[in-house]
Formats: sequence, structure tokens, C-alpha cells
Amino acid sequence: MTGRRRTSTRSTFLPRSYRFTGPVRAAALSAGALAACASLAVGCGVVPGTTGGSGDDPIVVMTWAPEGTSATNKPGMPAFARAYARWINAAGGLNGRELKVLTCNDNNDAVSTAKCARRAVKEHAVAVVGSYSQHSEAFFPHLEGAGIPYIGGYGVTNAEFTSPLSYPVNGGPSSLLAGLGRELAASCGPVSLVRPDTIAGDSLPTMLDAGLTAGGHHQAADQRAPEDAAEYATQAETALAHATGGGNGTGGGAGGPGEEKGNGKEAGCVVTALGDRTSTFMDSFRRTRDDHPEVRTATVLGSVDQTVIDAAGAGSGPFEGAYVTGWYPEASDPAWAPMKKVISEAAFSDTRIDPTDTGVQTTWIAYTVFRQAVESLADREVSADTVRGALDDGLRITTGGLTPTLRWPFSARLASIGFPRLVNADVTVQTVRKGRLVAARKGFVDMTKTLQKADVD
Repeated sequence: MTGRRRTSTRSTFLPRSYRFTGPVRAAALSAGALAACASLAVGCGVVPGTTGGSGDDPIVVMTWAPEGTSATNKPGMPAFARAYARWINAAGGLNGRELKVLTCNDNNDAVSTAKCARRAVKEHAVAVVGSYSQHSEAFFPHLEGAGIPYIGGYGVTNAEFTSPLSYPVNGGPSSLLAGLGRELAASCGPVSLVRPDTIAGDSLPTMLDAGLTAGGHHQAADQRAPEDAAEYATQAETALAHATGGGNGTGGGAGGPGEEKGNGKEAGCVVTALGDRTSTFMDSFRRTRDDHPEVRTATVLGSVDQTVIDAAGAGSGPFEGAYVTGWYPEASDPAWAPMKKVISEAAFSDTRIDPTDTGVQTTWIAYTVFRQAVESLADREVSADTVRGALDDGLRITTGGLTPTLRWPFSARLASIGFPRLVNADVTVQTVRKGRLVAARKGFVDMTKTLQKADVD
């Protein structure tokens, strides 16, 4: 793909630094460094005694996320982690020991994120669990130096899918966009993608196009947009013009397999991937779309949730009929009942904890992974090393149907495109029906083969 180099590295709908920059080589180097550390009695920055306690001492973990910032905020993640600790301790703890959850505000900046990581090392945390941060370059060096595993990060940076100390539970934005493209290929005419005009945003068309072309459709028109705009009238008009057959957007292009699907005989689709600015874009798009109600919208969880759909007009708004891809089943699925039980019994009406929020959901799954890892140790010491060892030795994690069975081999099937730690490329397909976000089809769709064919050069 050409003409997509930028100097900004600010966030897209999920990541700040989600781009392809030789991660396979980086992962191999990190793995080599860890192997070298393992052959030494002391060294590589490991703090002696970093075990999280022994005997009757509490098992210490940390959860971090940004709170109270002008950018992305995920206050529900640390709030849920604290509720989970109250709930598990009321039931007798983990293997009879208290779980102590430390929380930290990463403030969406590298300095605060590094402080959180250093505190995790200083406090002898055995894992960082269910966290969100756009600054992997600020926290992974500290965690890797101390051998602390990063379990169930939100999936916002490519390092989460390359570091041998990372144990991701979802497929990040790559799987979401590939899955969305695959779904739209069968039902859309011309497709226009509206995404941030940043380096991180530059990777998004590749993944959407991978899904579209796998379904026999041509590539989407690539409509770049400033991520901090107060309105998007120009971008909405251009995207709508392409979706109605009146233009091919800016950047990107049409053509390729399935050319007939973009000839205007089918209703066009506008895909938004603007994160917190999606609602702002929709304010402009609604006014522009009045003369073309047949044009449909589509997006991914993380750019939209039920509150955004409601604010946009619910059943009478532009999201009605839209496809939305997510990592997990819809919030009404019975598989979420155990998580909702924890919220009901231990959250004490904490309004920050929303069971429909993907951050809260990811934190629940991450703590499910951690709990099973600790329980697998039985009477053995619980430390960063033993927790990591349990996961590295092929422990199979079940999540009650929220994800496929999880395990993390050294190099997963998507190592060929730079993601050796991406073990769950499944997505769910949801739709907005009568103003509510509901399942569009049962079960998961595995995007591994589609992603393996993605042109990431």
C-alpha cells in the first residue's frame, strides 16, 4: 500500500502505536534475552524475592488503566479488578490465600505508565492482569526485566502480540476489522472506511481489505480524518459520495476481486473506526445522509457501544441495521452470568463498572486466566516465574464460552504477519436491531486464515 506514511503516532479507535514494525524479530530477541536470564542465578533486572508472597502472604497483582484523561478512559477495568478481589476473598481467596489487587492510573502517558510498571515490580506483583495502556514501550521493559507476565491486556499495541511475557485473550483491532470486512463483503456495495490520519490509522485499511477481498469484494475507499476534529462534515460527504457510487474516496482505491460488488447495485456501507470520535462523526453523518437513507454503517466494539447507539438515535439513528464486530459474545449472552454475579455481589453499585464495556469484560476474562493458572499450581509457590511457567507449559484455559480455549505456544499461527502471541483471532458478529446491539449470528468466526493473507508490507 502506498501513500500512507505519517509522522503522528496518536491513537486510532483502539491503539496509539499499533503498527507493523518487525515484531517477529523483536519477539525473538526478547525470548532470547529471557532464555539467557533463565540460565543465571541472579540478574536481568529480576528483583530477588519477587514472588508475591509465600505461605499465608497475599498474592499480589496489579491492574492499570487510564482514568480522568481527555483521551481514552477505562475506569471500569481497575474498579472491576478491586471488586473481583473482594469477591474472591469472600469465597476463601485463591488456593486459600488472599488476593491483593493494586491499581494504577496510567494517565494515557508514558511517564505514568512506567511508574505503574515500576510499582508492580517494587510491590512484588506476580502478574499484571486485565489492563489497558497505549504505552507498551514504557511498561514492557520493566515487566520483562522482572519476569512479570502481562495477562489479558486490552490488545491496544502490537507489543502485546509479540512479547513472550504477554498472554493476550483477544485478537486486537486486526481481527475486528478483518471480520467486519468479511461480513460486509456479502451485503455491501461500495465500502468507505473513515479512520484517523495517523501512522496507527494507516494499518486499518489493510485489515479491513483483507476481509473484503476474502469475501470477493474490492478494497474499501480510504477516507482519512483528523482524530481530534470537532466536526466531520467534509469526511461524511466524501464517504457518502463513495458509498452511493459517486466517488472513490481519498487514498485507497477500488478494483480487484469482486469488482461487480461495488457497482452501486447494492447499498453502500460507511465503516467508522474513530474511537471516541465516532459519535462526533455520526452527528455530521446523520445530517449528510438524509438524502441517502439506504447507505448503511458498520463499526467495531471499542468505537461504539450501546450508549453511543442510544445517543445517535437508537432505532431511528444511523446505526440501525449496522454490523458491529466484537471479541466476545453480546452482553446479554448467558456466558456473562458469572461476571455479572461478581458485579452484583462485590461492586457495591460502582457506576464505573458497566458489564457491557469491553474493558470490564476483558478484565473478567484476564482474571479467569490468572485464577486457573494459580489453581494449577496447587500447593506450589505462587510467583511471577511459576505463573508464567504454568501458562508456558501448555495450560489450557476455559472461559465458559466467552472465548475459545486459550493456550499460548511460543509462536502462534499468526507469527507470519508479526503476531506470534495472537492465539485468539475469533470475532463475534453483532448488529443493531430496533436500537439494540444483538447477535447477528451464533458463535464465533475464526479470522486466522484471513489475517494470514493480509498484505502488511
